[in-house]
Amino acid sequence: MKDSEEPSTKRVKPVVKGGGGTGMMHPIKTPALKRLGQSITRSISFRTEARPLPPAPIRSRQKASSFPRRRSSQCWSDTVESHDLTAKEIKRQEVIYELTQGESQLIEDLSLVKKVYYEPMLKLDIMTESELGHIFGTLDSLIPLHQDLLSRLERLRGSEKTVGAVGQTLLNWFPSLEPYVQYCCNQVEAKALLDQKKQQKRVEHFLRLCQESSFSRKLDLWNFLDLPRSRLVKYPLLVREILKSTPPEHPDEDTLPDALDLIQSVVSEVDRKTGEAECEFYKRGLTYLEDGQRLPEIKHSRFLYIHGELKNNKGQKLHVFLFELCLVLTRSLEDREGGVAFQVYRQPLPTATLYLEELPDGEGGGGGAFRGAFTSGNDKVRNCFRVSSRGRTKAQSHSLQANDSFNKQQWITSLRQAMVQSRDRGTQAGQSTPDPALYHIAELSLSSDTEMADQSSQ
Repeated sequence: MKDSEEPSTKRVKPVVKGGGGTGMMHPIKTPALKRLGQSITRSISFRTEARPLPPAPIRSRQKASSFPRRRSSQCWSDTVESHDLTAKEIKRQEVIYELTQGESQLIEDLSLVKKVYYEPMLKLDIMTESELGHIFGTLDSLIPLHQDLLSRLERLRGSEKTVGAVGQTLLNWFPSLEPYVQYCCNQVEAKALLDQKKQQKRVEHFLRLCQESSFSRKLDLWNFLDLPRSRLVKYPLLVREILKSTPPEHPDEDTLPDALDLIQSVVSEVDRKTGEAECEFYKRGLTYLEDGQRLPEIKHSRFLYIHGELKNNKGQKLHVFLFELCLVLTRSLEDREGGVAFQVYRQPLPTATLYLEELPDGEGGGGGAFRGAFTSGNDKVRNCFRVSSRGRTKAQSHSLQANDSFNKQQWITSLRQAMVQSRDRGTQAGQSTPDPALYHIAELSLSSDTEMADQSSQ
């Protein structure tokens, strides 16, 4: 789980006025939000009748919403008339302010999702209660957690709108994030079901109407459902920034490092559990043409290094999974319920017997068929690599092409990591160390063998 954006301490989003940050649970007592939910419900119910609804009334009701399409930026220094703080102290207050405002905005967004998406879709029978339960998961359980932190942070603010020590408050609150494990583990299945339901016209129409409304800020439903995960991975960044701006001898000097260690361990645990859930989800989605494809390495894999679409040397699109112990090439198919299944293509390749060959751009190492499938005319072959395996079954090889150089490097790095870890597991188990060629670019002497295997495997 990664979040590439460092927290901004220059401009911070403000709380949107009109509903209050901490009183949005069962029912949400924000008149504007209530009116907005009723408006969306009326709009959809009207459109499901035989007569069409003129567009003008819909727009007029949407304009009644008090939720802006974009939130204006504000920072802590904008909220105080004067102060005598040093530049470092100002930066510390800015980050704490960003932390506080981020909690308020998350509470607002999660409450909005429940009122504007979940309740209308249930009332209008756009989805069943069971389907909505799978998609929204334990979202309700997260809102009180963030209301609690917001309340604690607001109590720390002094008369001059400054916050003294915040470390102990965070240290006491971070353990309450345990419900994030269940919520994030459910996201893989939730996303798959949501994508499947979007194929239905009523669902697609409702979600599109919501996204075009002012309250959504151009975000779709999944953007909102993914906000908790994005918030979780930002906590270590925020704590680290507060610590960097904390002066010596400050009480937070002792508590913030402990808080940082704690939240990093929470994020790591959520990441590990989510990875295991993702791995199990995709393993269940595999279909096999023959029992010989059901390798024990697939069953015993606990996580995925990487997965995604690659092309083979005939230009066919494959969905490739690099599990912990096995590389599996598949073809994407639609199952009986309209979801996606992955039919295993050829024989899976255990990482313990895997060879990797990176193919430099422009070289015709893959042969004429390889060049003809990946390029046109005199264009160069780009972003390609070859994987092969020799072990309990006959030798086989696959030449694959990534979408771009960055994607290719992701695959190369992940494959090498998987192969090295397989070697390490073998060493720890007292097995003989595999040939180093397994973990480096294949020797040129393999080229002719693998090229022939490429052709025979298609």
